[in-house]
Amino acid sequence: MSATAPSPRRRRWPWIVGFLLIVAAISWWWLGLARSRDANAARRPAGPVVVVTAMAEARDVPVKLVANGTVTALQSVDLRAQITSTVREVHIREGQNVKAGELLFSLDAGTEQANLKKAMAQVEKDRADLATAQRNLQRQRDLFEQKFIAQAALDTAQNQVDTLNGQLGIDLAAVEGAKVARAYTEIRAPFSGRTGLINVRPGSLVQPGQNNASSTTGALPLVTVTQVDPISVAFTLPEKEFSALQQALRQGPVETVATTQSGGESFKGRITFVDNAVDTTTGTIRLKAEFENPQARLWPGMYVTVQVSPRTLQKATVVPAQAVQTGPESRFVYVVDGEHKVAPRTVKLGYVEQGFAVVDGISPGMRVVTEGAQNLRPGSVVAEAERASPVESAEGNKPEGKGGKHKAAANPA
Repeated sequence: MSATAPSPRRRRWPWIVGFLLIVAAISWWWLGLARSRDANAARRPAGPVVVVTAMAEARDVPVKLVANGTVTALQSVDLRAQITSTVREVHIREGQNVKAGELLFSLDAGTEQANLKKAMAQVEKDRADLATAQRNLQRQRDLFEQKFIAQAALDTAQNQVDTLNGQLGIDLAAVEGAKVARAYTEIRAPFSGRTGLINVRPGSLVQPGQNNASSTTGALPLVTVTQVDPISVAFTLPEKEFSALQQALRQGPVETVATTQSGGESFKGRITFVDNAVDTTTGTIRLKAEFENPQARLWPGMYVTVQVSPRTLQKATVVPAQAVQTGPESRFVYVVDGEHKVAPRTVKLGYVEQGFAVVDGISPGMRVVTEGAQNLRPGSVVAEAERASPVESAEGNKPEGKGGKHKAAANPA
């Protein structure tokens, strides 16, 4: 019998197995080479981390407290009629600036003028009667000295003079009362200010307690005059700042800066009022500051941002605000030593303002990391890219705005 030839499939198996063994060997060699490279890389020391640092400084820092305030008028009065009459003339316009004592409304004064003339005429009559009685009394004295009349006749003449003197006093008081009533027909500004809406016109009937014939409730005045120069701003501060504020007020006026929320214009004033009780609901105390307002830039009812500095931190340690890092348990900064290695230092944050922070836990003169801290670990070697002081860092982080002077303060942490 002849031998059977192997099939083509059986002849391909050795080649496939050999190829797979070669691929496996190459893969094993490549993985070993990669592991060796990683091990060598791990054994090689890491290069320095490039960071930006700044020097901690010691300086006096005024604590700037920021609050929302409302502009309020120092004085505002509703003018109403005190007698029943009709409006004869309105001397002002709505929204007009008026001076103290300026005539605003003239009421019909016919009745009051007549009463005044009547009272003055009665006074003239009393003076004439008194003069006659005094002459009669003098004659009676002469006759009494000559024994021509009795004492009773002299007493009667004296009594008539005394009675007329009393009547003259009564009528003089009536003249003063008529003048007061006459003065009620001229309504004048009690102080310099600005007028509001005028609720009457010439011919309107006014009565005490109401402004015109169509209003019987007395809700609307003739006009409201509001003082706008100077003007005040009402705001509140936390209760914990009260002691420092009191101490500052004992030393002199406390300067206050108000900034409008619309145009960003700033005004300087001073605190003039501190409330006599703390609001137990909010834990704040109400204050008022007075501002000169000749151009009427501040208007009653406006909202402004108020900044006041009641105290100053003496010789505080200051670092750039971005140098303070927040850890899981506390805040810290990275301090660079003489060997360019960093170490974390736990700090207590005392006050933060735009660009810098007041901290406790490091000494002035230490260099801290301000940029690149996210790449650091304790003991990392660093290379300083740039050196800056806290003041320079703060100026570099100011937002660009009108004049480059916009500055937002934060409350103490």
